[in-house]
Amino acid sequence: MSTPLEALAGVPNAAQPLPQVVTGGQPAPAHFEALKRAGVEVVLDIRDPMEPRPFDEPALVRQLGMEYVNVSVTGGSLDDGTMERILTVLRTNAHRPVLLHCASGNRVGGPLIAHLMLDHGAAQDDAIQTAMRSGLRGADILQWGLDFVEKQQG
Repeated sequence: MSTPLEALAGVPNAAQPLPQVVTGGQPAPAHFEALKRAGVEVVLDIRDPMEPRPFDEPALVRQLGMEYVNVSVTGGSLDDGTMERILTVLRTNAHRPVLLHCASGNRVGGPLIAHLMLDHGAAQDDAIQTAMRSGLRGADILQWGLDFVEKQQG
């Protein structure tokens, strides 16, 4: 049996920042089948439902017996409520293997920074480096994660 990270082979920015969390860009149907075999139980898709997709991801994930959760992250939704919804999914599934993905891996960076710092005690620089290795490229996404952490720790 492959690991969740091995199941994401070929997915842009595939990474495993935490033992129970793999991240990346948009997987193909075969990746979801491999993720199921590798033990992933929850798919947290932070793409907007209106973004174009070549297949029905929610239906496929559910058909495979995994839980599908969508929290839409767009330029207009980089707020505390969106961050809280994402972190709630990660926190309530802390002992279950989770895939957190968007289209390219960029948008996973903000929530990943917040999760690493608030829930795993990571230093800011370490959290940022991990997020960048996971695909973070946008300054707005980076700032969203850091601002959220600052409010929570302030």
